[in-house]
Amino acid sequence: VTHSIPACIGSMTINSKQLDNESPVSIFAVNKCYETVQDGTFFDGSGFAALVREGYKVRSDVNITLEFRTTAVHGVLLGVSSAKVDAIGLEIVHGKVLFHVNNGAGRITAAYEPRGTNSLCDGKWHKLQANKSKHHISLIIDGNLVHTDNPYIQSTSADTNNPIYVGGYPADVKQNCLTSKSSFRGCLRNLVLTKGQHTELFDFSRAFDLRGVFPHSCPGAEH
Repeated sequence: VTHSIPACIGSMTINSKQLDNESPVSIFAVNKCYETVQDGTFFDGSGFAALVREGYKVRSDVNITLEFRTTAVHGVLLGVSSAKVDAIGLEIVHGKVLFHVNNGAGRITAAYEPRGTNSLCDGKWHKLQANKSKHHISLIIDGNLVHTDNPYIQSTSADTNNPIYVGGYPADVKQNCLTSKSSFRGCLRNLVLTKGQHTELFDFSRAFDLRGVFPHSCPGAEH
């Protein structure tokens, strides 16, 4: 066995002596244990998950669905960006959810603004669906639909061939459709990207780079 166990271990004794796990000599990729856990992936607000090393092609159509819960009013949800201007981005800014798309002619944004600044940042699960269909974009949060007008109707394809960054992105990586640099703090689950008939559910434990992300469980209440 060459990989770590996704579990909690406590009260370990060796030769009747209890080990002190509060002040270890060294520690690597070990998180707290929690009294209650939920399915999903925990982002501690310091990093990101990087998916599809070989590059994700957004092109003309993509439908993104995910569920999130957070108590922070800022945070990157997802970004795919070329080195040019073509890109898509999902983020929470001042408690609003923004879906940005640039097909090459200019950035357009669908914004969902809840009634209260903190109503999406209440620590409860919220469902998000972001859809790009050629030059049309829309955003659905908890069943509430937001459309936006796009003046660039001739430009329909976001020509990316780049990794999908979730929850944040490295400092040296350009993200043309994200305005926030704040890493997401909270939990994400059920990230699905659909193109035509092809649906892909992303497993964060298979990310090629994980920083400050714990893919196997979300804390319900800290212990």
